[in-house]
Amino acid sequence: MFNAYESDLSTLEPQFTQTTTPTGKVNFYSMTLEDLKGFLKGRGKEQFRAQQIFKWVYDERVTDVESMSNLSKAFRAELPEIMSFDLPPVLKHLKSVDGTQKFLFDMKEGNSVEAVLIPSEDRLTLCLSSEVGCNMACKFCFTGKQKLKRRLTTEEIVGQFMQVHDRLGEGQRISNIVFMGMGEPLDNPEAVFKSIEVLQNPFGMMLSRRKITVSTSGLVPQIKLVANARVRLAVSLNGSNDDIRSKVMPINKKYPLKELLEACKEFCDQTKDKITFEYVLLKGVTDQLEHAREVVRLLKHVPSKINIIPFNEHPGSGFERPSDEQIEKFHTELIRLGAHVLLRRTMGRDIFAACGQLTTVTDRPETMDISNSKIGSTNERHFSSGQLSL
Repeated sequence: MFNAYESDLSTLEPQFTQTTTPTGKVNFYSMTLEDLKGFLKGRGKEQFRAQQIFKWVYDERVTDVESMSNLSKAFRAELPEIMSFDLPPVLKHLKSVDGTQKFLFDMKEGNSVEAVLIPSEDRLTLCLSSEVGCNMACKFCFTGKQKLKRRLTTEEIVGQFMQVHDRLGEGQRISNIVFMGMGEPLDNPEAVFKSIEVLQNPFGMMLSRRKITVSTSGLVPQIKLVANARVRLAVSLNGSNDDIRSKVMPINKKYPLKELLEACKEFCDQTKDKITFEYVLLKGVTDQLEHAREVVRLLKHVPSKINIIPFNEHPGSGFERPSDEQIEKFHTELIRLGAHVLLRRTMGRDIFAACGQLTTVTDRPETMDISNSKIGSTNERHFSSGQLSL
């Protein structure tokens, strides 16, 4: 049964909060610049000190307060007593044959999440998690089999980014982030959008909002939050009609395609952006040519591109990955119909880091043999066109 987070939809603006440690210290990574200004003002400090600390921590990666030379000696002595710079520890770090990296983070009390760093020729993308487990119960997703344990805090999301950032090689920089890891991002809007504010700040990591994508399984009322945050939207479609989509994505029973696509159209009207629709190919379920035609009809009036994702196997899924031949046929049919389509290169599949494979349950192997897959070793292929049409 679908058990989505029931939020108070009368007010969709997230309310930002700070996080304190058991010792009463505030975690630095839980605060936006404005939060930090308010925090310091309440302690009689000048607000410009917030910008100085932001630059030390995010730009210079200095967390040793004694090294923050433009702070007064008295302030440097006081700061460690009221603020911590703790990051979630990395429990495991795996590397794929294709260069993808997966990180397992300790979120305390037996909880953990995974994040994935995905390389390509022109970008380095970090896929962040927003929850331990997930309430959406999508049938093809390994995370969906792991019931929601709790939602991550802002510092736990920002902390994933900073831990990966600190492990990059010389000259490397995370250029894009996507909230497509464990959990439904719009099921945890406060922490997700606050972390976006932190990471895009010009005194911080200076990520462009155009390089930030929030993905949703279809929490329709919260889609307007993505528009308000001025970041990109990705929607997990994964079904060409309500019958199929409800079977693989229970949230469709609450917010069927008509409501979802109306919200998507409103998003496009407000932002003038295209939406990325993610479409997982499940053998015999969503991979037929008629399904491709239905998808194009569905999206005819929504400015968008379609991201085809061949299903990535995981234990007990009950689904199969289509043959490479069928994947190509589906792809070709979308192109023939005039769709703007991308056939995603499957990255990190051998270490269970690909789309739909993330989880922290213990009954999953660490690696998988993918030597027989051709699609998994090809480059992404982009095809542009004008309006979607039949």
